[in-house]
Amino acid sequence: MMDSQGNRDAAAERDPQSNEAAHSEPRVAGLQGEEGTLEDQVVKAIESCFDPEIPVNIYELGLIYRIDIEDQIVDVDMTLTSPACPVAGTLPGEVEGKIAAIESVEQCKVGVVWDPPWTKDRMTEGARLQLGMF
Repeated sequence: MMDSQGNRDAAAERDPQSNEAAHSEPRVAGLQGEEGTLEDQVVKAIESCFDPEIPVNIYELGLIYRIDIEDQIVDVDMTLTSPACPVAGTLPGEVEGKIAAIESVEQCKVGVVWDPPWTKDRMTEGARLQLGMF
């Protein structure tokens, strides 16, 4: 698991079904690659995705609930701020495409989940500060 500054924090990993996980960063398992771990590369790809109405990347917004990496196969669960989100039809595909473009990724699947519902509490402190949501 990585904190908002990109540092690994194994103690911060939590059971994704627990109540604590609803307010933690996504659970990630990674592989070592040439440019850092595959986990690092996946997170970097996700951080390049933005909701066009919000100037914060979707990783810091807390829209990524789970990232599993096994044998260069990446499986991601993400959510949206609202079911009526204008990019609901395109954002998951954008995330999938950016992850699939990583050289060592053989396959990627991104699914949209609604449980637990997204709240601003999932955002990193930096994202809340940037958006004035203390």
